[in-house]
Amino acid sequence: MRFSSTAGLSPSVDLAEALRRGLAADGGLFVPDALPPLPRSFFDELPGKSLHESAGAAIVHLLGDSLPAAVLRSVVEDALDFPVPLVRLGGRVHVLELFHGPTLAFKDVGARFLARLLAETRGGELTVLVATSGDTGGAVAQAFFGVEGTRVAVLYPRGKVSALQERQFTTLGGNVRAFAVDGVFDDCQRLVKAAFADRDLGRRLGLTSANSINVGRLLPQILYYFHAAAQLEGYRAAAGPPLLFSTPSGNFGNLTAGLMARALGLDSRFIAATNVNDVVPEYLRTSIYRPRPSVPTISNAMDVGDPSNFVRIRHLYRDAPERLHDHLVGRSYDDGETAAAIREVDRERGYLMDPHTAVGYLALRDVLPERPPETAGIVLSTAHPAKFREVVEPVIGREIELPPQLASRLGHPVLSEELGNDVEELKARLLDWEPAA
Repeated sequence: MRFSSTAGLSPSVDLAEALRRGLAADGGLFVPDALPPLPRSFFDELPGKSLHESAGAAIVHLLGDSLPAAVLRSVVEDALDFPVPLVRLGGRVHVLELFHGPTLAFKDVGARFLARLLAETRGGELTVLVATSGDTGGAVAQAFFGVEGTRVAVLYPRGKVSALQERQFTTLGGNVRAFAVDGVFDDCQRLVKAAFADRDLGRRLGLTSANSINVGRLLPQILYYFHAAAQLEGYRAAAGPPLLFSTPSGNFGNLTAGLMARALGLDSRFIAATNVNDVVPEYLRTSIYRPRPSVPTISNAMDVGDPSNFVRIRHLYRDAPERLHDHLVGRSYDDGETAAAIREVDRERGYLMDPHTAVGYLALRDVLPERPPETAGIVLSTAHPAKFREVVEPVIGREIELPPQLASRLGHPVLSEELGNDVEELKARLLDWEPAA
């Protein structure tokens, strides 16, 4: 498997180089040169397969010429050591719970997989530089925590992530360093991209990214779309039912992975479900991409005004909106609608959602009736509701018990450094860092 830049101005690279660089030399994002469809036998045998079985077969198909199949299967088994269950809410509505990993967010899938891929392919010391609007920081920090020869720098918008999210990456110390940036997530993302654009800095620090701009974070997210189909009652490769995924979307890595799963042969359509930061739903309505400053919401991990992965989607569809429209629709919802959905589903179905999952549920509720009656609807549930208890508890009128993964972080001091919204200051801080242990 070779990887090329979405900007089209750099030569293609192998897997190891794509993982190490994170961002292409021309500033574009790496994408697979090809997505060869999985064989029919993969889908015929998919029903009832375990996560390790389906994910192992799919990743060997994708990357089997880059690493030995036994190594790739071992990476899958080690990284994905938690369940990803499909829960039926009623009728045609299902929820794929992606939050049973160590940081209770779907980002655990990509971060843990990337950490193990880098261990197999890297050469020399690494500095992992990542921007987060909430869950990515904790997932990446814990995936790389204590890894020899690796340092992790997490940039996050000061005061704009939940207290529990913040504690998952600011209480570790060791080889993890957290920077509270004076700005919003888009500023953090801009600083990370500017640091990667400095080739001398990248060479001196061995910079790589664990945001979904790194293709190694993105590829494993493809795998759970197949696992959803494997768990769906009555699913058959030739007979369906066709799948409609509602994907809560901020930086759009999760949705990009879904569209790649479709390119690999999964019979599926998608909803880009966003909060009021709706630049992609607007694009799907108007064919005009108009990035703008993000607006704070209660689904804060989706507060992104210029989602970096959307360039991958446009590249995958050759920047042809009419082709993209065949597979993707967009919907957006405000905080009032999101809170109402949390309350409604809790009372009527006894199921508790976090704000991001609630946005996905709203979109599926509105779009699924427009699809053929045999269509199965699947909401991707991206985080445990306890991570957003300051939002969810007032809505449902009761306390949420903290899972052990969250409760264990409350007794640790916060280790965070304030950082101005300035790339030169960031570079200076990184260069002052002691060598990785």
